[in-house]
Parts: sequence; C-alpha cells; structure tokens
Amino acid sequence: MIQSRREFLNQVGLTAAGMGLASVLPTQTFADMLTPKPATAALQFEISLAEFSFAGELMSGKMTNMEFPARTKNDFGVNVLEYVSMFFNNKHTDQTYLKELKQRTDDLGMKNNLIMVDGANIADLDAAKRQKAVESHHAWVDAAKYLGCSSIRVNLGDTSKAMSGTPDDPAAEAAKSAADGYHKLLEYAAKSNMNVIVENHFGNSTNVDWLVGVLKQVNMPNAGLLPDFGNFCERRSKPETNDIKGIMGTKCVKEYDRYEGVKKMMPYAKGISAKTHKFDASGNETETDFMKMFKIIKDAGFSGYVGIEYEGGIIGMYNPTGGYLPTNEGIRATKTLLERVRKELS
Repeated sequence: MIQSRREFLNQVGLTAAGMGLASVLPTQTFADMLTPKPATAALQFEISLAEFSFAGELMSGKMTNMEFPARTKNDFGVNVLEYVSMFFNNKHTDQTYLKELKQRTDDLGMKNNLIMVDGANIADLDAAKRQKAVESHHAWVDAAKYLGCSSIRVNLGDTSKAMSGTPDDPAAEAAKSAADGYHKLLEYAAKSNMNVIVENHFGNSTNVDWLVGVLKQVNMPNAGLLPDFGNFCERRSKPETNDIKGIMGTKCVKEYDRYEGVKKMMPYAKGISAKTHKFDASGNETETDFMKMFKIIKDAGFSGYVGIEYEGGIIGMYNPTGGYLPTNEGIRATKTLLERVRKELS
C-alpha cells in the first residue's frame, strides 16, 4: 500500500520524487582524502544496485526487502547490494530477520555494501532532538555491521521539508548542527569500522560547498560523500496536490551544476550513485551526460562501486505517458550504459 505523503517524505527523503558502495573504512588521514589522486590509466569500478530502483514494487507490496538480493543477482547479474532503510519495515533490530537476509546473500555469493538511511534529522538545530536522532541511527550502524556492509548513508537535514516548498534551515546554523550530529555518529560508527557517508540529497546538502564545508569540520577518516548525479535541486516548486502524484509533479527552481558538484565531491567520494530517469534512442541518459560525468570521475582517480539508481519506474507509475521505461528495462539500460562508458574510457 502506498504510504501517506508525510510518511513517504520522512522515510525515503526525496529520492522517490526522482530528484531525488563504498569502500572499507580508510586507513589514511582525512587530510590525505584532500590530496588529488592521479588519474587512472583506465576507468575502474564495479557496478552495484540501489534498492530504490524497485521503489514502485516495494511500496505497492509486489516485492519485499528479503527478495531484493535474489532479484538483483538473477535478473541483472549484479552482485553488490545497496539497501534503503524504509524497506526494512522497522525490522533492522530484529536479529532473526537480519540473520535470514544475510544468509540469503551469503548463499547467493553477494556483497551487502550499503544501507541508505532516511531517518531523524542528525542536523536538527535543537540539541536534544539532534542527539536523539544520532542515537536512533546507532541501530542502523549495528545492522549494517551485521550484514557485512561497509557504510551507511545518512541525511543532513529534515526530509519532511524536502518537497513541501519549505526552505531548509539557515545554512550557517545548519552547518554547525550538522557537523556536531555527524561527528557524534561517526564516532559511534568508527567502533565498528563503519563509514558514514552523506549524499547530496535535498536542501542545504544540494549546495556542494556547504556539504564539503561540513565534511571538513568533522575531519574524520570514516566520513565521506556519495555523489548522486541527480540530486542538486536546492529548492522545488510547491506540489499542486497533497499526495505523491503532486510531489512527482514539482519542478526544480534552483539547482547546483551537477558536473561541477560531482567534481568538488570526488576527493571525498566513497561511492557513486548513478541516477537515471530517461534514455534516448542511443541508450544515453537524457539528463546527465555520462561520458562527461565519468571523465570527471576517472580524472579523480576513483575506483570503487557505482550504484545503479533507476527512478523512472516509480515516476512512470504517476506519469504513464512520460516515456519512462519499466523498472527492469530501466535498470538494464543503466547497466548497459555504465558498461559502455567504462569500456570507452578504459
């Protein structure tokens, strides 16, 4: 059953609107992360699959989180998994549930790499609420550790504001709060050798200069970023209707340049989210020039996981005449495009 708009925003935090992997804990210092890496002779990365690609099926009950591993392996030949917290349906503290999920991935020979956590705001301006939010993320660090993940992805902001047209918290104040909450969560995660990475997702975090500034403040080796090709919209129009269809119909009114944004994020990248929506007749993504983007990624010396995050499936549910491929076809088109770009830049 499709959730209410508030539940949808609070749990998934903007990704479902279509405007909305990592390496192991690094041993180098944070300062080393800022040192430019030499461009590799060839573009090298492994393809992973983000669970949100199946958002429409998961939200409608046609698929479950437990079925994600087999679907990924058998239908698409991908062996690395990126989970989304909302699809655990609050079972991330259920050891029986986690044990079964891990057993399934082990039996399939797959890697659990990342959990994208859309939870309470660890950058809340209220110190007590911020602390409570940080503590609520501890269970996700523990679940990720049990499953064998390298990282969790968190948000630095209030997801409920993301699509309502409500401005984010003042940037300067939010940066201080974000650095405080993020640092506390990083300290907890470091005990489990777990990365806590931040995606450019909504509000202040779509401004890469703000986001990098927060990362410099926390100055911890298990901090990092997850550059997302599509999440650079700082402010959207207000939805015409108070439901998911209305959210899907919003337009971006202020956006950060995606290529410049990814370039600035790459020194801190512990993974890449290759977001796709539509494809032209040649198999190219219509909103992002993948060749241009991956030249930036190659020049940064990146090697790691690049996650398929196809959002056309769920967008197409609410815009059936929009020219979006069905979920399976969109995932395959994204994988084919990634493989082609990797080959051409090798």
